[in-house]
Amino acid sequence: MDTVVLGRTGLEVSVVGLGCGGHSRLGQATGSTEAESVHLVAQALDLGVSYVDTARAYGTESIVGRALAGRRDEVVLSTKVAPTDGAGPLGVAALRAAVQDSLERLATDRVDVLHLHGVTASTYRHSREVLVPELLALRDEGWIRFLAISEAFAADPAHEMFGLAAGDDCWDVAMVGFNPLNQSARERVLPWAERHGVGIEVMFAVRRALSRPDELRRVVTELVADGHLQPGDPDLADPLSFLVHDGCGSVVEAAYRFARHEPGCHVVLSGTGNPAHLAQNVESINGPPLPPEDTAKLRRIFGGLDHLSGN
Repeated sequence: MDTVVLGRTGLEVSVVGLGCGGHSRLGQATGSTEAESVHLVAQALDLGVSYVDTARAYGTESIVGRALAGRRDEVVLSTKVAPTDGAGPLGVAALRAAVQDSLERLATDRVDVLHLHGVTASTYRHSREVLVPELLALRDEGWIRFLAISEAFAADPAHEMFGLAAGDDCWDVAMVGFNPLNQSARERVLPWAERHGVGIEVMFAVRRALSRPDELRRVVTELVADGHLQPGDPDLADPLSFLVHDGCGSVVEAAYRFARHEPGCHVVLSGTGNPAHLAQNVESINGPPLPPEDTAKLRRIFGGLDHLSGN
């Protein structure tokens, strides 16, 4: 397993991060038992994964806690708390209580990376002015080690929120959407992160449009019809077929490798409930860069898009 230093945190982590949310939630959304999900987390650790990312909202913290029993020191553990709740902006007392609840579910005395979860442009000011001071207090008390922020990429594919965050130096880690169909973080997020030493976790490296051929054809056909792509540039019958060749076995593999080797990206998250898929995804992310001509073609065709996430 390749490793990398996660920005200014100084933490050495695997380039593969186990994502415990997404469409699968460690298999909990697709019928897995809790024991099967616990085994999946253990399998990830056995494969060399040392970065595990969950969240209060995913409902998988207790599973992660069970899986890490006796192995807590093998991983850098990340979880998240949303800056709002059903009643409105999250208060300081509620934030502290939420972090305490997460620690109990995770069966640990500290979280290495604590994200404010799915922050939008409209919730950024409250996050920065009200919640960050409390997170700094929790850091000083030893509850958390590093402060992080994740965007709501599906709702904010152009990274509007990070335009606000770029004015602050309180963030040690950021979770950012990046994939072949939306590479806009290259210009809008990664330069800020590199200047400030912010560690980058990539989410949405592979989503439905990149894992399901019918969905990819539909998305690309709409992009051409709407004038976002030039007719005849991507092959509408098989838009990313050029990525699959002797050196790359699938579009999914190519998408993971594309994100992994983007300068400024550190950890690429992969979420699944399927042990075989987990092993495949780890192998893909741990693989070499795409051939330069493939990367150049992806940039040329899709590099101007900033309005879709890949679903």
